[in-house]
Amino acid sequence: MSDFVFVRVASVNDVPEGEGRVVSVNGTPVALFNVGGEFHAISNVCAHKGGPLGEGELDGSVVTCPWHGWQYDVTTGRNIMMPSIAVKKFPVKVEGEDVLVDV
Repeated sequence: MSDFVFVRVASVNDVPEGEGRVVSVNGTPVALFNVGGEFHAISNVCAHKGGPLGEGELDGSVVTCPWHGWQYDVTTGRNIMMPSIAVKKFPVKVEGEDVLVDV
């Protein structure tokens, strides 16, 4: 039995390939990204100064925080320059046209 409680946050068409969006999962802001047709969700809060990662520029699987340029791999949540620093990564699944995330 799984402890995951997935919540619908978007349609697959809401987040075009190569882009990200900020979504809410039970009041928690989450950065949702579409990387090559696969969806990934990480905390929307940058570990540096709290910048909104979901509003950052996505290049491949790397998002750049719009505030100070910190970069994270959205597939792992790990910082590119300092892998020991990471933001929370959330489970994602797609059912039909619905994107679901568990926090």
